[in-house]
Amino acid sequence: MAATDPYTVRLAPGVHAFVQPDGGWCLNNAGILGDAGESLLVDTAATERRALLLRDAVLGAGLPLPRTIVNTHHHGDHTYGNGVFTPAARVVGHDSCRTEQLAAGRQLHLLWPQTDFGEIRITPPSLTYSERLTLHVGGLEVRLVHPGVAHTTGDSVVHLPEQGVVFTGDLIFHGGTPFVPMGSVAGSLRALEMLRSLDAERVVPGHGPVTDPSAYDATERYLRWVAELAREGHTRGASPLEAARTADLGEFAAWRESERLVANLHRAYAELDGLPPGSPLDPAAVFGDMAAMNGGVPVACHA
Repeated sequence: MAATDPYTVRLAPGVHAFVQPDGGWCLNNAGILGDAGESLLVDTAATERRALLLRDAVLGAGLPLPRTIVNTHHHGDHTYGNGVFTPAARVVGHDSCRTEQLAAGRQLHLLWPQTDFGEIRITPPSLTYSERLTLHVGGLEVRLVHPGVAHTTGDSVVHLPEQGVVFTGDLIFHGGTPFVPMGSVAGSLRALEMLRSLDAERVVPGHGPVTDPSAYDATERYLRWVAELAREGHTRGASPLEAARTADLGEFAAWRESERLVANLHRAYAELDGLPPGSPLDPAAVFGDMAAMNGGVPVACHA
């Protein structure tokens, strides 16, 4: 297989993770749940081609095409493929996931105009919830939990309590740098405590290989380091870019997309300035600074 060819991991009877290596920009994970009678997807994919590969994986697992899709948040790499499965499937998500997806529109097209996304129809959730929602699909109890503002304003964690499995969405990037400019540093730390309380042994991150709860500890160390770096930089009047350029990445140097540090500092600075979690930041400033951190080269979509 090519380095970015997806593969499936069986986590429990009727529960599979659809993993897209190496988990970089636009290479997200999805979940395939259910039995011979009914199935559910957790997220889709960034391109029509990859959504069709996900469709093939559903059929390859011996399941019917889904009647339900859960979007863990609004970003296009997790939602652009919704249209491949609708209108036969309904899309479910947090209230803010619907609002943000409609507002974002073809966000990935704007960021990566040279990428062949295929035929994309923006298809937001038609069924939404505010705090918790439980679905029953193919003999599985599927609990959706909103962790508060964390990666975005409309995140959903998908928990299968009987199977000890959790799909975290982009609360966790296993082997990759967290990304919170559209959410909250403090809120992401609170979300980690919620994830720990679920006591799930198998953790499917939004990006990167299937892991275990140790990923929470690594993410927490990073976020606390970002918060401290922001306090120091903010106090001495350094810009987020200046603070990021002088930072020693230490144990986080090997993580993918290290340029996300400056984006995370933009959010941490906003929190220090008293702005509400999830309040809009200037996307040109955030992505411009990431490009500067990347040696002047814009970040690349790998889908």
